[in-house]
Amino acid sequence: MWLNLFAASAVLLAAGCTSRQPPAKDLGADIDEVTATLIEQPLLHSTSIAVVYRGEAFIRHRGDMVAGQPGAPTDATLYEIGSLSKTLAGMLMAKAVLERKVSLDDDVRMYLDGAYPNLAYQGEPIRIRHLLSHTSGLPNMLPEQANTVLADFTDHSTPRALNALYANYGKADFLNDLHTVDIPRMPGKEYAYSSAGTELAAHILERAYTSDYESLLRRFLRDSTGMTGVRIRLDDAEAARLAVGYHSDNPVPTTPMPKLPWGASGNVKATVPDMVKYLEFQLAGGPVVTESHRPLVAFDPEFSIGYFWNIVSGDRLKGVYYAHHGGVPRSQCYVYILPKYELGVFVITNQSGDQTARAMEAAVDTLVERIAAREKAAGLSL
Repeated sequence: MWLNLFAASAVLLAAGCTSRQPPAKDLGADIDEVTATLIEQPLLHSTSIAVVYRGEAFIRHRGDMVAGQPGAPTDATLYEIGSLSKTLAGMLMAKAVLERKVSLDDDVRMYLDGAYPNLAYQGEPIRIRHLLSHTSGLPNMLPEQANTVLADFTDHSTPRALNALYANYGKADFLNDLHTVDIPRMPGKEYAYSSAGTELAAHILERAYTSDYESLLRRFLRDSTGMTGVRIRLDDAEAARLAVGYHSDNPVPTTPMPKLPWGASGNVKATVPDMVKYLEFQLAGGPVVTESHRPLVAFDPEFSIGYFWNIVSGDRLKGVYYAHHGGVPRSQCYVYILPKYELGVFVITNQSGDQTARAMEAAVDTLVERIAAREKAAGLSL
């Protein structure tokens, strides 16, 4: 879905130069209006949004979690953030690079037991940088059958089929299947989205730090960002707080995303207040964030990839920004980091269909347009 990130904004604005801060008092009303409009879209039952703008944080929850039953999500609601999980894995890998636990140019086979001659093309191995930039040539998912299931994502049978595939599929199964992968081209050249690559990155992190991935993630987030509620696996009490969600146009709530071997590519759960802290951490731009935002591959003048981050330039309204989409069978979300406005946005819905991402993109675009207009009126430098 990364292509959806690059739709040109309908409004292009310019502004003068001054150091004055723009008025923020009306931003809450703008967020209210944007979220209200978002849940008017077909099939969308509810939404939550977090916005951090020039140091001020806003959270909004709107709609009914269960269709037809009053009850909005809350700050305690745990959401499945899907592939936004990859940006967390990228952050951990950036930390490992800075600490010299790994090198971007390491052959991934350095961290695997046994022989994997197949993880190379004409003598060029898959390197860690190729996993982070989706240029490894690995398939999207392992086992390979999952890619067939996901080819018709909106079919009502998809969640059930995924659950069956991953019911007893663990790390050993993944590493065994990795022996059967065929790399079709030179690594580092072509973009091909790979959740399997993120799972392999999590395995490498476990080897580098001799600790399980979830413990690494939770410890880093607690110590560096103050995020204490992030989970991959849930206990019974936490599972009771997991957001209800809907797949495609099925009116019956569906099951959560099944557990992947490491969970790094799509199994993270978080509350919206925790995502506010994540936005603040990204906007603060410390060493780990700066490294994770560093372009590893430029595909054209307007699109490059960092440590799993999509990096978009050439948008006159947004400036250079960092974004990622997340989707599982019963929720979809986006995160945007826009340094031009000192702005971070996280938006999530508890419905997952073929039009959900576009609806959220439109909501974010509207919000950015309003902030840009406010800054222009205030004479803030753009």
